[in-house]
Amino acid sequence: MNFLSVNNLSKIGREKPLFTNVTFGLDEGDKAAIIGRNGTGKSTLLSTIAGELIPDEGTVVINKSAGVSYLAQNPSYNPEDTIKEHIFKSKSPKLELIREYEDLCDSLANANNTSQKRFEEVQLEMEKGNLWNYEAQVKSILSTLGITDMNRKMGTLSGGMIKKVALAQVLVEDTKLLLLDEPTNHLDISTIYWLQNYLHETKRSVLMVTHDRYFLDAVCNNIYELARNKIKLYQGNYSAYLEKKEVESEIEENTERRIESVLRFERDWLLRGPCARGTKAKARIQRDEALINREKFQKDKGFTFEVAGRRLGGKVLELHNISKNFPKAYAALNDGKNNPVLSHFSYTFTAGEKIGIFGDNGTGKSTLLNIITGNLQADEGEIIKGVNTVFGYYQQNPVFKDLNLTVLEYIKEAAEMVNLNNGKTLSASQFLEEFGFEGKIQYSPLSTLSGGERKRVFLIRLLMKNPNFLILDEPTNDFDIFTMNILEQFLSNYKGCLLIVSHDRYFMDKVADTMFILENDGSVSGFVGKCSEYIEYREEKKKEEEDKKALEKAALLEKEKKEAFANTIKQAAKKKRSYKEQKEFEAIESEIAELEDLLKTLEADMASSDYEKAQEAGKKYEEATAKLEADYERWDVLSELGD
Repeated sequence: MNFLSVNNLSKIGREKPLFTNVTFGLDEGDKAAIIGRNGTGKSTLLSTIAGELIPDEGTVVINKSAGVSYLAQNPSYNPEDTIKEHIFKSKSPKLELIREYEDLCDSLANANNTSQKRFEEVQLEMEKGNLWNYEAQVKSILSTLGITDMNRKMGTLSGGMIKKVALAQVLVEDTKLLLLDEPTNHLDISTIYWLQNYLHETKRSVLMVTHDRYFLDAVCNNIYELARNKIKLYQGNYSAYLEKKEVESEIEENTERRIESVLRFERDWLLRGPCARGTKAKARIQRDEALINREKFQKDKGFTFEVAGRRLGGKVLELHNISKNFPKAYAALNDGKNNPVLSHFSYTFTAGEKIGIFGDNGTGKSTLLNIITGNLQADEGEIIKGVNTVFGYYQQNPVFKDLNLTVLEYIKEAAEMVNLNNGKTLSASQFLEEFGFEGKIQYSPLSTLSGGERKRVFLIRLLMKNPNFLILDEPTNDFDIFTMNILEQFLSNYKGCLLIVSHDRYFMDKVADTMFILENDGSVSGFVGKCSEYIEYREEKKKEEEDKKALEKAALLEKEKKEAFANTIKQAAKKKRSYKEQKEFEAIESEIAELEDLLKTLEADMASSDYEKAQEAGKKYEEATAKLEADYERWDVLSELGD
C-alpha cells in the first residue's frame, strides 16, 4: 500500500532553487533516508512533505488511512506545558482516551469519587478498543526514553530532554508514517541504539534525514541523495549506497573523459568556422554546443589537511580530585538530576591522546568540558594546564558576536592565511572552499546561513587558530556526511590532544581509541577501545545481568514450588479424618448410594398415570434431592481429609 506520493515538488532557496521536480514515493514498511550536503534542502524537503512549508510547485499526497507524525530538527513547544500535555496533544482518539484514563487514575488517587462513573465508562471503552496493549506500548516508550515525571514543565528541560519528549510524542502517535529530521541529535548513544532497533523492527514507514552512518546502515532499505537540485534513489542501506556511488562515479568520470576527448577534435573543427548551411553541419554544431554546455561531472573533493602543528610541552593538563555538585535549585535544569555530577575525578593527559566521553544524558559530559576550559568552576579539586597548552573548544551551540559579518570576514578575524603541514599555504577564502563554501556564500552574512552551515563556519575558524588541545562537544550535530569525513581525516592525523563528546558512533570509532565513562553517581571510569566495542561490552554485561536475574527468578520460583508442595504434604498430614469422621464418611457413601437408587424409583413413580401416586412421588423426590446435595457437600469436605 502506498503511504506517500511526492510529485514534481520544487522549492526556491536563498539564491537559487533548492530542489526541482522531486518525485518519489513511500510504500508500507519502507525505511528511507534523504542525504546530501548542508544547504541542499534536506530539512526543507522534509518539512514541505510534512506540510510545514508550502512548495513553490508540485504536490504531496499522504494516505489518510496511514496518518503522519513529524519530528522537526528543532521541535517547537509551549514552555508552560507539562510533558504530559505536550505528548498527548495529538488528536488521535486512542491517545485522547488513554490521556483521559490517566487523568482519571490521578483523580481517583486523590479521592475524587465523582470520577468513578466516568472511570468505569473509560475502562469499558479501553476494553472495547483493545487499548490496554497500546497503553503498555506508550508507557514502555516513555520509560525507555527516561521520561518518568510527566508533570514537569517543558521550559525546565535541557535540550537533550526536549528532543526525547518530542521524539516520544511522535513515536506514541497512532500513525503509520514517520518523518524524522535528525532524530539522533542531542540523544545519548544508549538512546540512539534503542531507537535504531525500534525503527528497524517497527512496521511503520519511515522517511528521515540523518548523518549517523551506523543508523543509516541498520535502519534504511532506500537512500535518496539530494544533489544538484535533484533527488536520486539508491536501493539498499548506506553501505550499498557508497558502493553504488563509487561505481557510478567511475562510470561518469570515464564518460567525461570520452566527451572531453571528442570535444578536443570538435573544438578545432568549430574554430575553423564551418559552413552551417547544410543540415548535417547544423546538427553537428548543435550537438557540439550541447556537449560544451552540459552539466559537467564534479568529483567529490577528497580534501585531507593537517594544520602546521603547535608544539605541546611536557606537561599538557592535569586534573586532581575534580568534583561538581548541582544544587537542588538547579536540578530542574539538569533533567531533574541532583548532585553529584562529578566526584573526585583525577587524570593526567599526555600528548597525542584521543579520548571519547561516553555517558547518558545528564551524567555531566558538557559539565566536565566546561570545567576543563574554565567556563565553569569546579566545587573541589585543582586543574593544572601546561604552559604551551592552547585549547580549541567547540561548543554544542556556538555563539557569534556579530551575525552581520560575512562568512569570509568572520574567518579572516582568525587568520588571513593557513599554513599546512605539507608546506602549502591557503588563503582564508581557499580554506573555506575546501569545506564547501564556494562562490557567493563567502560574502553572505552569517545570519543567512542554515544551522549546519553556521556551525561549520565556527569549526573552520576554530581549526584555523591551530590549537594543540581540541575539545569538541557534539561537533557532528547538523553536519553533513561530507563535512564529517573531512573532520574525521583531520582528527585522525591530529598530533595534539583530543577530548570529544559525540553521539555519532561511527565518528567516535574513527577518531577516539580510549573512552571516559561517566556514571550516574558522578564517578568516571576508563575503557580502552572503540565506542562500538564499549557498547557491545555493555550490551553483553546487560545480557549477563538479565540472564542472572532470570536464573535467580527461576530458582526462586522452583524454591517456592518446592515449599508449596512441602506445605501441601504437611497440611495433608495434619488433616487426617478422625475415627468419628471416618465412620460418618463411610455412612454418607452408603446413604448417597441409597438416595441415588431411590431417585431412580421415584422418577418412575412420577411418570405414573396415578395422579396421587405421582404427586406423592414428586414431594419425596424433592426431599431426597435436597438430602443428596447436602450429603455431596459433606462428602467433599470429608474426602479432602486423609485416611
